[in-house]
Amino acid sequence: MKPNAFRISVGPLLYYWPRRDTLDFYAGLADSPADILYVGETVCSRRHELRADDWMALARDLRAAGKTVVLSGRTLIETGAEASALKKLCEQDDFLVEAGEVGAMRHLAGRPFVAGPHMNAYHGGTLEWLAQRGATRFVAPLEMDGKTLARLLEERPAGLEAEVMVWGRMALAFSARCFTARHFRLKKDECGFRCIEHPDGLDMRTRESRDFLAINGIQVQSAACLDLLARAPELASLGVEVLRVSPQSAGTLEAIAALDTARRGGKPAAVEPPAGIDRCNGYFHGRPGIDLLEEAV
Repeated sequence: MKPNAFRISVGPLLYYWPRRDTLDFYAGLADSPADILYVGETVCSRRHELRADDWMALARDLRAAGKTVVLSGRTLIETGAEASALKKLCEQDDFLVEAGEVGAMRHLAGRPFVAGPHMNAYHGGTLEWLAQRGATRFVAPLEMDGKTLARLLEERPAGLEAEVMVWGRMALAFSARCFTARHFRLKKDECGFRCIEHPDGLDMRTRESRDFLAINGIQVQSAACLDLLARAPELASLGVEVLRVSPQSAGTLEAIAALDTARRGGKPAAVEPPAGIDRCNGYFHGRPGIDLLEEAV
């Protein structure tokens, strides 16, 4: 692969946005330089602004606009209804599926899929195992440092593409407990859909009032926005075929435009995360993820 010859992807929307805001966001993505769009509810099955049929209709519209569309499955399956929904998602044959957890592969039954970032692919043996079961691309673990990523790319089996997230808040952990409901002293099944009030998650601070983490339903996320946009040429030169942007309420289209500038050989403009959110890149440098070791561009 030639340097900078990467494709741009946009990961699934992790937050609970109003229906109109969500549809407007994807309308903007349809006109953007992004090549691959991941769609679907991956965090909480109670969210209902868009239901399964709505996500499928949106996927068809985005495909008609010329985008490659991937349907993302949930990372944590808790109920029989969620298991049935995952089975239905995996058995459709209109779109490629991003498997969020290993159980999805049983329903995929050897059909091609994308192995999501939480499939714990840390060495070549795991990549070989995933490829044998149909994986055509894997998303590198979010906390992987650059040196380990380079070794992993050398170990991957032929034909397996690599995708790396380069911008957005990172989902670091999942729980059966809803952290947002807990914060508001509500039961999980009587949460009042409070997530919709926080379009980029809810910040958590240390006793020293430093933003440390963010909560988004059952997810714990990084407080800061990962920013590896300046590393795009380096990642492409390592052999990464796809660079991923994770949606935020502001800055997403600008991050896509910056990557498009980089792959055309230009110098991208700096991209600001949503107001009040800092940037980080520590994991890539083998440091605490919250660290920022250099300017983004």
